[in-house]
Amino acid sequence: MAVSMDKWLTVAAGLLIFCIIFNRTNADVAPGSNDAPHRRFEYKYSFKGPHLSQSDGTIPFWLHNGNAIPSADQVRITPSLRSQKGSVWTKNKAAFENWEAEITFRVTGRGRVGADGLAIWFTSDQGLEGPVFGAADSWNGLGIFFDSFDNDAKKNNPAVLIVGNNGKLVYDHQNDGSTQALGSCLRDFRNKPYPVRAKITYYKKSLTVWINNGFTPDKEDYEFCAKVDNMIIPAEGFFGISAATGGLADDHDVLSFLTFRLTEPGQQEPVPEAEIPQEEKEKYQEEFEHFQQDLDKKKHEFQKEHPDIHGQPSEDNYESVNDREVRQIFESQSRIHLEIKQLNRQLDMILDEQRRYVTVVTDEITKRGALTPGQPGQVPTEELDSLVKVQQEVLRNVNDMRNTLTESLRQMGNVHNQGNAAGTYETVQHFNDIKEHLHVVKKDIDHLIQRNRGPNEKATCPDLPPFPSCLSTTHFFMFVAVQTVLFIGYIMYRSQQEAAAKKFF
Repeated sequence: MAVSMDKWLTVAAGLLIFCIIFNRTNADVAPGSNDAPHRRFEYKYSFKGPHLSQSDGTIPFWLHNGNAIPSADQVRITPSLRSQKGSVWTKNKAAFENWEAEITFRVTGRGRVGADGLAIWFTSDQGLEGPVFGAADSWNGLGIFFDSFDNDAKKNNPAVLIVGNNGKLVYDHQNDGSTQALGSCLRDFRNKPYPVRAKITYYKKSLTVWINNGFTPDKEDYEFCAKVDNMIIPAEGFFGISAATGGLADDHDVLSFLTFRLTEPGQQEPVPEAEIPQEEKEKYQEEFEHFQQDLDKKKHEFQKEHPDIHGQPSEDNYESVNDREVRQIFESQSRIHLEIKQLNRQLDMILDEQRRYVTVVTDEITKRGALTPGQPGQVPTEELDSLVKVQQEVLRNVNDMRNTLTESLRQMGNVHNQGNAAGTYETVQHFNDIKEHLHVVKKDIDHLIQRNRGPNEKATCPDLPPFPSCLSTTHFFMFVAVQTVLFIGYIMYRSQQEAAAKKFF
C-alpha cells in the first residue's frame, strides 16, 4: 500500500511540473513583445486636459457642434437639459489600417434613469447632427453606442452596442438597436465614482471593446465587453463622439479621446507626417506668449496683494476633496443644530402657555362646580373636564417632544457625521401627534356648540359666562386656531429644510 502511494505521488508531481512548464511556455509566446502591435500616439486625432480648449473656445484639430461646450478639462457634449444634442469630430480624415482609441467620459444625472446616451463614431463623413445619439442616421462606418434609456421596456439598459452601417441602414430606435447590433454587453456607466473608460481596438479586421466600469481609479482595470470578427469599415474616416438627451437628461462629459495607430510586428512603421505648418506654429507661439504675459501679470498682482507670501504656494492652502466633503457635512449639521435649538425655544414658550391655560381652566371649573348643567348657555362640567384632559394630553406630548429635542441637541453637540438626523424625524412625528390632539380639541369644542344650539336656532356662538380677564373664550379659540396654523406651517417648512439638507449627503 505504501509503494502504490509513493508511485501515485510521483506521477502527480510529474504532471504538475509538466503543466507549469507548458503554461510558462505559452505565456512567453502568447502576448509577448514579438506579437503585440506597435502603438504610436496620433495627436491630431486626440484631445485631453488640462489645456483641452484654446482661448477662443475651440479644440485643436477638432470641430464641436450643437450643444457641446469645450472647457479646459473636458468637453460637455450635452448638459442635463431636455432635448439637447451635441458632438465633436476630427477635422481631418484618419487613414489607419489598424487603430486603437481610449475614451474617458462621465455620464451623470440626478434621476435613477437617464437618457438618451452617448456614441463613439468612425465614419466616412462627419455626422454633425441627427437623430442617432446626436449624430446623423444612415452613416457609413462604425458606431459604438452607450445607450442609457430602455425604449423597448426589456430592462436591458444601460447597454453598450456595436452597430455597423453601409450608409443604407436606418437605426432602430424602438428596439434600442438590438436587431442591428453586431455585439453588445450590459454595463451600467451612469453616476460612477470614477470616470468610465472605453478601449476600442480595430486590429486585423477584428473589433474589440473593453470597458472600465469606473469603480476603481485603476486606469488599466478593463473588462471584456464584445468582439466582432471580419469587421469591414471605411479605409479613411472621421473619429467623433456625440450625445443626446430626451425627456430625461444627463450630463455627458468627455475627459479625453486618445487615438493610437497600430502597426503589425515586422512591418515598417509609417513615415511621420510633415511638421506643423509655419502659420500654425506662429499662431500657437503667439497664444503661448499671450498666456505667459497674463500669468506673469497675475503673479505680480498677487504678490502685491499678499506681500507676506513668498515663493510657490503651499499645498496646505488648497482644500482637498475629503476636506471639502467634511466641511459641507459639518456645515449642514451645524444648521440642523441651530434649527433644533430654535425649535426647542419655541416649544418652551408653547409649554408655558399650555400650563397657564390649563391652570386657568382648572380654576374656572373649581369655581363653577356648583352650577346646574341645564342652565342655558352654560358649558357642562363634564365637557370642560374632557377639554382639560385633552389639554393635559397635549401638555404631556409637548413635554415628551421637549425631552426628545434636548436629547437630540446633546447628540448633535458631540457627533458631526451623516447619521445623526434621526432625531429630526422623531420631532416631525411628535408634531403630527400634537396636530392630531389639536384637531380633537377643535372637534370637542364644535360638539359643545352643537349641543347648546336649538333645532331652529341659527348657527351662532353660545353665550358663555364671563371668564377671568386673563383668558376669554374668544381668546382661547383664537389661540387654538393660530396654534394649529403655526404648527402646520412649521411642519411644511421643516420638510423643505430636510429635503434641502439631504442634498449634502
